[in-house]
Amino acid sequence: MLRTYFATMMSFLRKLGVMLGMVLAIAIIYVGYSWFSSISDRPIEDTMGKDPVLVEPDEQTIPSVALIKPSGWDADAKPIPYKGLVVTRFAEKLDHPRTMLTLPNGDVLVAETNSPPRGSGFENWVMQKFMARVGAGDPSPDRIVLLRDADNDGKAETRSVFREADMVSPSGMAFGNGKLYVANHNAVLAFDFEPGKTRLESKPEKLMDLPPGGHHWMRNLLLSKDGKHLYVAVGSASNIAENGPEEEVGRAAIWEINLADGTRRQFAGGMRNPNGMAWNPSTGELWATVQERDMLSPDLVPDYLSNVPLGVHYGWPWIYWKDEYDLRVDNPMPVYLGEYVRKPEYALGAHTSALGLLFSTGGNRMGERFANGAFVARHGSWNRRPPAGYDVVFVPFDARGNPGGKAITVLSGFLTDDGGTVYGRPTWLAWDATGALLVTDDTAGIIWRVLAPGAALSVAPREVIEESMPPQRELDAGLDRQFKMRVRKDVVIEE
Repeated sequence: MLRTYFATMMSFLRKLGVMLGMVLAIAIIYVGYSWFSSISDRPIEDTMGKDPVLVEPDEQTIPSVALIKPSGWDADAKPIPYKGLVVTRFAEKLDHPRTMLTLPNGDVLVAETNSPPRGSGFENWVMQKFMARVGAGDPSPDRIVLLRDADNDGKAETRSVFREADMVSPSGMAFGNGKLYVANHNAVLAFDFEPGKTRLESKPEKLMDLPPGGHHWMRNLLLSKDGKHLYVAVGSASNIAENGPEEEVGRAAIWEINLADGTRRQFAGGMRNPNGMAWNPSTGELWATVQERDMLSPDLVPDYLSNVPLGVHYGWPWIYWKDEYDLRVDNPMPVYLGEYVRKPEYALGAHTSALGLLFSTGGNRMGERFANGAFVARHGSWNRRPPAGYDVVFVPFDARGNPGGKAITVLSGFLTDDGGTVYGRPTWLAWDATGALLVTDDTAGIIWRVLAPGAALSVAPREVIEESMPPQRELDAGLDRQFKMRVRKDVVIEE
């Protein structure tokens, strides 16, 4: 009987060994394919600009990865600024600083935050391992801190814990109407607040529940210029809605909250992961950065910067870049969606992870070269070889409020030239009280400050005011007698 028992145990152990060997072999194949497949031979610039190169899709069942663990910065080290600019440390030894908000009195609020728990399941386990490798695996600090540079010398002398209670992976912040608005990953809250205080003591009012967590957990806020509406960016829960449309309800969209009566509506949709939002100073339009889908190629699909008119749809998950169909998507496409999908205005590079957005608004100290355009923080790729992003770029705009021309690298050096080492990851942007550019570096726990020494304060871009054509009150086909037009350099000018 004992011999039979041992024989049974040995058989079981052999089978267990075979099973473990198969699991290990599959894991090795998975890791090997992820790390050594799909290497791009194109410069990232090919996937940037008004007319990016859109290569043929190369569908990946297993995502390719290029995970670079951030090393942090040595005591005297710093990123490389564009010529004529200098960079210094505004604050350091922060715990995963992501988003910022500069208050009217010059205080800077910083959300120390990270992803909420990702839940169970193999996919979430793999994602957690990936995020840990790139410096985003620690539990969320769930805290907002206040930094104060009272003497405007470019370095925050004091730091206060501004709010911890009620904070659950906070990111978006906005101030107006005597209130501070904060977006947790699962709700938008409003607090009574006046600048000058170093702690937020009031009780929150919930303005809106939000779809929680998901692959994209940041929920960012922007207040309208008149203070009547609050805009909320909500990313998707997945890559291409592979877990079904029910999981994506309320996501991949920008929402508008009417602050007078609390009603809300979906303002725009079809954006896989909208993040930074800002008002174009020339046109008054809402603009946003958007992270596009993965697993089509190291050169697809470019993240983008674009305007966001009311009711716009950018195609996710079925369509990208106006008329390119993603054949992987199984969910039924809305009828006639292809007729009204909008083309993004400006590509920011495939997998660069575009996050923070900040327009030149006047009163800035970045020099004439940066007086009209948009700054974008590119957090850096985790699934492209060679890696891309890990910088702050500037997209020039023309006098009519449109992007054009080649992007300028404002701040680099986060990633070494050979792509083997990354020191930090630029995340969010804000202006300080003096007009210098602030950049959060979340994995390094630093806020960098960038400016052009001696530069005059910039003048705000000129507002573009379009006059409507007068109504035609008589049946007269000879409109050319009223409006004679000429064409010069692709611009139609009324005489």
